[in-house]
Amino acid sequence: MNAFLEHFRLAQPGWLLLLLPAFLLLALRRGRGADAAVMFPNLSVLVSLGKRVRHTANGFGLPLALISLLIAIFAMSRPVWRNEYQSRTASGIDIMIALDVSLSMDIDDFVDQGERVKRIDVAKAVVDDFISRRPDDRMGLVAFAGRPRDASPITLDHKWLRSALSEVRLNDQQNRGTVKEQGTAIGSALAAASSRLDSRDAKSKIIVLITDGASNSGKISPIEAAEHAKILGIKIYTIAIGTKEGRVDPNIMRFPYQEFDLPTLQKIASLTGAEHYWAQNLESLKQTFSTIDRLEKTDAKSYTVIEDTELFPWFLILTLLAALSAATIVSINPPPSP
Repeated sequence: MNAFLEHFRLAQPGWLLLLLPAFLLLALRRGRGADAAVMFPNLSVLVSLGKRVRHTANGFGLPLALISLLIAIFAMSRPVWRNEYQSRTASGIDIMIALDVSLSMDIDDFVDQGERVKRIDVAKAVVDDFISRRPDDRMGLVAFAGRPRDASPITLDHKWLRSALSEVRLNDQQNRGTVKEQGTAIGSALAAASSRLDSRDAKSKIIVLITDGASNSGKISPIEAAEHAKILGIKIYTIAIGTKEGRVDPNIMRFPYQEFDLPTLQKIASLTGAEHYWAQNLESLKQTFSTIDRLEKTDAKSYTVIEDTELFPWFLILTLLAALSAATIVSINPPPSP
């Protein structure tokens, strides 16, 4: 019943005003007329013979004719089955997220609600929130360690994108990670993200680079990749993630060191006209993405699409059936002549 009330509409309800004279005619028809001027008491037998015929004609013919009239009026009011869809156009901003999944992202130097949290888990949670707050942007995801790998193409299907993000994994001893090769190939990741954006016709193209290390893999340097991105009109926001105390575990690297290459990340951002951030805790990482969200305003348009399926042909068929039935009954059982 709720579905019927939600979708059934009368496109031209003004025609329903015709119901007033229709019911007026019915009221007048049921009124008692004047008594006969001449009585024929000796013809009572003949009168009784006509009662059944008159009752049959008026008992079925008249209601059917009235039903036909009412249905015809409803048909004139254009009953429709209406479906409404909310449609939107993309904002014109295409965003590629380049997420570091090297082994150092396993370091748990972030704190969330009093508990230590791994960098990769914090980064994925904040990126997921960033995606959910920009529903009108086409976005894609590149995961990288020793080489880049496409995790999701550029899409408006953010459900698919967020699912792909949740499936991103660091490599382990069973090689079950998203990227098997060890290292941090920032330049290759930027080049891969830039090539995806280059094929797009968006008015604004953005890369959000999230890393906790210095580039030590790949065939192209981060600065060279940034220069190519600048030529393509792509801005690169760089985010260094990790605390000053965060160090690569000795089990991962024989000689652990402070892995951030802040000067390079700053230069990448400045070359492309973007900003650089260093998120040393969960709150600053959230604030970083909020800042990027404000800097890159979306300009999307949403509109309602109304799709009407006309129902009046069905009402018209019912009207003709009722009218033909009334005419048939009256013709077969005509009322007695006055």
